[in-house]
Amino acid sequence: MSSRLVGVGVGPGDPELVTVKGVNALRAADVVVVPVMAAVDGTDGGERGRAEATVLHYVPEDKVVRVVFALNERTDRARREAAWDAAGAAVAGLLERHTCVAFATIGDPNVYSTFTYLAQTIAELVPGVVVETVPGITAMQDLAARSGAVLTEGTEPLTLVPVTAGSAVLREALAGPGTVVAYKFGRQAGEVAEALRETGRLGDAVWGSALGLPEESMRPAGELDGTPLPYLSTLIAPPRRDGGRGGKL
Repeated sequence: MSSRLVGVGVGPGDPELVTVKGVNALRAADVVVVPVMAAVDGTDGGERGRAEATVLHYVPEDKVVRVVFALNERTDRARREAAWDAAGAAVAGLLERHTCVAFATIGDPNVYSTFTYLAQTIAELVPGVVVETVPGITAMQDLAARSGAVLTEGTEPLTLVPVTAGSAVLREALAGPGTVVAYKFGRQAGEVAEALRETGRLGDAVWGSALGLPEESMRPAGELDGTPLPYLSTLIAPPRRDGGRGGKL
């Protein structure tokens, strides 16, 4: 029987937002891999990540395997590649000993997820492995629900931008139609606020971080003052909607 690698989206942080299918997948797996941030020397930094904290609400700790990923490495490509190779080898070793390995990722495994790169690596290391995903609630959905921001109406497009791609990409999106959602913008909060002002999007925009957790923050974007925010902050910038009910149909 072929081994299975299942990427399970465990939502943005609130344990109650893991789907029933996600919980079942975590419990059915032989082991559950969670990504942990690498220390400077490439070893386990010791910090419990959001995915791990969520998983531990549903499976016992002895079923969880921490695997180091260079989640915070963006400049040293050689170090990043070495970390990916080591992580892939670790998970490949688990697949040799177990029939089903789950990998827990915050949000959804097909939206800016660590799982995408892991699955590509494993496909090369473990011939015949079956790769599956279980969708998860995304940060933008959680923020929309908590803030009351409507993501889309009628024919409006929805644009999702990682601000790690640069503020110019965000400005271009904000100049277009529909709602713009920005991920990972916390370290460039000042540039994001300026882009919102220039495009007339500041008034209705909202941002949030650590939603559903004790350290949760959720504020109008008009309060952005350039102070760096948590890296995994999310922004929703709706378009102006002046057509009344059903005006975008």
